[in-house]
Amino acid sequence: MPDNPPDLAARVTELRRQGVVGVTIVWADNNGIPRSRTVPIAALEQVAERGVGVTAVFPVFDSHDGITFAYKGLSTPSGDVRLIPVVDRLVALRGQPGFAWAVGRQVAADGTPWPYDQRSILAGQVAAAANRGLRIQAGWELEFVLFPSDAGTLPASPAYSPAALLSVDEFAADLLRDLDANGLRIGQLHAEYGPAQFELSLAAADPLRAADDQLLARQTIHAAARAHGLRASFAPMVTTQGAGNGWHLHSSVWRDGRNLLPGTGDHGLSPEGEGYLAGLLRELPALTALTAPSVPSTTRLRPGAWSSAYAVWGVQNREAALRYIPGTPLLGADQANVELKPSDASANPYLALAGVIAAGLAGIEEKLSLPAPVQDNPGAWSAEQRAAADVRRLPATPAEQATALESSTLLRAALGPAAYGAFRAVRDADRAWAAERPAEEVVEAHLWKY
Repeated sequence: MPDNPPDLAARVTELRRQGVVGVTIVWADNNGIPRSRTVPIAALEQVAERGVGVTAVFPVFDSHDGITFAYKGLSTPSGDVRLIPVVDRLVALRGQPGFAWAVGRQVAADGTPWPYDQRSILAGQVAAAANRGLRIQAGWELEFVLFPSDAGTLPASPAYSPAALLSVDEFAADLLRDLDANGLRIGQLHAEYGPAQFELSLAAADPLRAADDQLLARQTIHAAARAHGLRASFAPMVTTQGAGNGWHLHSSVWRDGRNLLPGTGDHGLSPEGEGYLAGLLRELPALTALTAPSVPSTTRLRPGAWSSAYAVWGVQNREAALRYIPGTPLLGADQANVELKPSDASANPYLALAGVIAAGLAGIEEKLSLPAPVQDNPGAWSAEQRAAADVRRLPATPAEQATALESSTLLRAALGPAAYGAFRAVRDADRAWAAERPAEEVVEAHLWKY
């Protein structure tokens, strides 16, 4: 067990001076749902060393707080693990005076690695990249819908307009202040396409920080919304037919301070950049089981909804599941990145990024090549045109997602047998729960989960 950092006592003193009385330690479960424990500030130094106890069955909590014991590795309610705050991510929450926030990692009761800890799984993929001399940068765009705390939907239109943002002007101003005070860098905040829908983009960072930032951004948005009598929903679908919330995942791969995606090859890619993108494309059907895993996720991934229903890549094509964004003379070549569009808040951010890295690294290592990019909307093509171009629909049901993930030896290995077994059991439980209910009830049940 690592010793506390030498400045932790001083940090605790400073937090006390700021009026902090409790520290909320957060992790994300296999449904993308943040879970937490809050400890008094006086206990932080001890908790940073020894952790706080949590039940061993959190990996088999489903989206509806049911516990499935179908996975034999966690088939009883017995057992305990320790949740340890990552004190380097400790921050006093501007929007929640009196509380600080830290992401947590889970270890076994004796301090040894816990195979279900999603943050450690991502750390393993980051290490695998480093062993190849590679570094990954990643960041999310977060879409969310704001509701009044009583009922109904805010009047926010036209899409993308300053008038739509004006309807939540005070919230937006406080949110920007809170994000900055909480150490989160964003690229932009704007009104989105759907009614009362908004989006902000988090700055790219190393994968562990990027996933941590995603969790902290959720907390920050929820708190700012509450302060203004609003509720924020990050759910993949807020109605059965309307625009859904995507959390698009951007990534790039680097060596020796240079972005490897851009190059002089076809479509402005380097050979390694092409391999990275081709690895993502090959694993894309299975990846969506990690990046958009809830039952409403598959409802969102439908043709014509700009949610990317087909397993294609394109250059700056917003209907492509993988959108390559080249650098430009204005921004610089190093701004090149690839956007994974079939991604949403129901994904555990650590597992989603672990899957992306594993797929991209395999593509580089195997020197995979890409087919021709799709620069159109394949949903508008005939079935014959799609067949001729070998354009296939992404998994359209939870059962199809499960089959795709089961068939991916690469992604199952990236998770490890224990974490994969628990993840699969949870997805099966969610699928069984939804099978007995109408679509409207399923969407409603996920509205405030994330």
